[in-house]
Amino acid sequence: MASRVSSKGKGKGKSAKFLKGSEERSTAKFVKEWTTWTMKKAKVVTHYGFIPLIIIIGMNSEPKPQLSQLLSPV
Repeated sequence: MASRVSSKGKGKGKSAKFLKGSEERSTAKFVKEWTTWTMKKAKVVTHYGFIPLIIIIGMNSEPKPQLSQLLSPV
């Protein structure tokens, strides 16, 4: 039992490396979640905003059409 090696000095290095890897994984996970959330919101905005954007662009062109002229098929 006298030949036991104390691991007090080595423990800090291992835990510091583990925490660094853990922080990198949590940062990567955060970036992935944020990107996924952003893409979902962008998809919804694009889906519901495209047609109104086209109507607004059409109403600001020359000659200035009425809204009924833009929405009618004729």
